[in-house]
Amino acid sequence: MRAVGTWLLLLVSLTSASADESKLRIGPIDAVLAVPPDIAKPPVALLIAGSGSTDHDGNGPQLKPATLKKLSEQLVARGIATLRYDKRGAGEWKKEFGRPEDFRFKDFVGDATSLIDYLRGSGKFSRVAVVGHSEGGLVAILAAQRVPIDRLVLLATAARKQGDVLKAQLEKQRPPDKFAPIGKAIDDIMAGQIVDPPPAGLAIAPAMQPAMASGFNEDPVDPMRKITGPTLIIAGGRDHQLPRLDFLALTTADVAAKSLWLPDMNHLLVDVTDQAEDMASYNQPERPLDPDMIDAVAEFVTAQRP
Repeated sequence: MRAVGTWLLLLVSLTSASADESKLRIGPIDAVLAVPPDIAKPPVALLIAGSGSTDHDGNGPQLKPATLKKLSEQLVARGIATLRYDKRGAGEWKKEFGRPEDFRFKDFVGDATSLIDYLRGSGKFSRVAVVGHSEGGLVAILAAQRVPIDRLVLLATAARKQGDVLKAQLEKQRPPDKFAPIGKAIDDIMAGQIVDPPPAGLAIAPAMQPAMASGFNEDPVDPMRKITGPTLIIAGGRDHQLPRLDFLALTTADVAAKSLWLPDMNHLLVDVTDQAEDMASYNQPERPLDPDMIDAVAEFVTAQRP
C-alpha cells in the first residue's frame, strides 16, 4: 500500500499545477483559495495552521516545512478545494487586528468562523470541511461550536490545555533545575498572574502574558464531547511533540469519531525513521506528506456518509 501511495503522490504532484489558485482578502485576513479544475461545485476544506506566526503555507520565521501548502496540493488533486490563510502575526501584525497585547485566543477562533461563513455564503462548494493541524485542531474544535460545518478533521492535535502541553515539552528538553522556574512561571501565567521578569527559557513579555494565558487555558476535551458531526482524528507514532495519550483522549471524548494512527508519521505529517530525520523535516518543504494520511482525509471529506 505504501508503494502505491508513493506513486500516487508523484502523480498528484504532476497534476496539482493545474489548480486554480487565487489570493483573497477576507476582512483583514489574507488567504489563498485553491480550486480543482473541471469540478463545478467541489467540497472545500479550510486548513488551519498550528502554533506560532504561521503563514498560509504552514511556514514560520524559522521553520519552513510547508505543511499546509503540501496538504492543499494533495487535496486539490483529489477534487477538494482548499482555503488556507495567514494567522494573525504572520509576516507582520496588521493594525486591523488591534494591539497585539489585546489579542485573545478567541480571536483565532473568530477568524476561522468568519472564513467558514465566507465559504458557506459563497455558494460555490458542496460542503465545508475544517482541517486543523496541531494548535489549529483546537481552533477547529472551538469554531465547530460556533458555526455549522460538514466535516471536522484533527491532525496531530493535543487533548490537553496548551499550557500543560508546553510544560511537558519543555520538561523533556531541560534539566530539572532549569525547568523548575519555567514550569512555575507557566502555572502562574495560567492562573492569571504576570511574571516579571519571565525566567530564562520562557521569552514571554509581561505585556503579552494575558494573551498567552488565554490560549494556555483552553481545554479541548469538553468542547470535543459536544461535537455531533462527522469527525476524523489522525496522529502519528513519530510525533515527538505529542504522545499517543492525546490521540486516545480525543477519540475517547468523541467515541463516534473515526480515527487513524500512523506509526511512522511525525508532528508535521511526514514519515520519518529516527530523531535526526524528524528534526530535519521541520525545514524540508520537499518531504512528502504521509500518503495514508492524505488518502484518509480526502476519502473522509468526499464521502457521502463518512
